[in-house]
Amino acid sequence: MQLFWRQGFEATSLSDLTAAMGIAPPSLYAAFGSKQQLFREALQRYLQQFRQRHAAGLQAPGLSAREAFERLFYTIGDGFAGCGQRSGCMLVAAEVGSVGTSAPLREEIAAHRRSIEAGFRARIERGQREGDVAADCDAERLAKFLATVVQGLSIQARDGANAAELRDVLRTALRAWPAG
Repeated sequence: MQLFWRQGFEATSLSDLTAAMGIAPPSLYAAFGSKQQLFREALQRYLQQFRQRHAAGLQAPGLSAREAFERLFYTIGDGFAGCGQRSGCMLVAAEVGSVGTSAPLREEIAAHRRSIEAGFRARIERGQREGDVAADCDAERLAKFLATVVQGLSIQARDGANAAELRDVLRTALRAWPAG
């Protein structure tokens, strides 16, 4: 997972993978069938870990939607900057490095991003029901904006932005939060 996360799908060679795993190419093919299938499994693992770390915080009771997103974003931003490997988000890295990737794999990556965006939208809609997000706020549009901010943070982190720089971006983005 770490190789794909750092290098992206296309830039990670079969030699890189077999060396990191300490196996020969036939063993990789026997276990996973293909580099693409290994990538899919690595991406699933990454997303499972991401959701375990962050989904509960977004749904935490007692927090307004804005507070939940603020906590989530600072945690994610600090994680992107703090890992020391300029890796950002594996999902974003996968898309950025997917130029030669098959259309079905690109669609899977996009579907995962849409799933995260749907989770954001659900939390915004909950905020609307609870009265801390304006009823006339376009939840889909705000969710798309917030997902785009996270993707942008990932790219900034991959380019070497530190935690303070990412927090500045987040403070600016959170100023766009609609009044409740």
